Amino acid sequence: MSNDEIILTPEGLRSLELELEDLKTVKRKELASRIKTAISYGDLKENSEYHSAKNDQSFMETRILTIERMLKKAKVVKNIGTSKVQVGSTVILNDVEFAEKIEYKIVGTQEADVNENKISYESPLGVSLMGKSVGDVISVNAPMGVISYELLEIRA
Repeated sequence: MSNDEIILTPEGLRSLELELEDLKTVKRKELASRIKTAISYGDLKENSEYHSAKNDQSFMETRILTIERMLKKAKVVKNIGTSKVQVGSTVILNDVEFAEKIEYKIVGTQEADVNENKISYESPLGVSLMGKSVGDVISVNAPMGVISYELLEIRA
């Protein structure tokens, strides 16, 4: 996969599109209103509300530009099967040492969110899983040592 490409699942693409729409419509209007209100307080040099709103506006505009660049470089992966792990696959793993089942969705780097059990295909576990089949045992080097997982299931 090219370094210029941003790998996204269809859900990840939709999420970015929704965030961009929200930023450009709702959030821009909210910030414009905050700035207008802050300006009405007078002296801008010592107006903390104004400076805070302008700072938030700067962050928002940067995020808009970042998302627009990502969307231009986006390559949406279409999951075509369940025989091998690929970006977009959901996998059920068994931690061999603790006999604990764990579910992860393999996603692009931009979508990775460990709180939602979404891991990047470029993460150590993601790299170890790519191309594997049900029944394979995967070993991953982690800070606490090598962790072994058995791949129990692959879902599209």
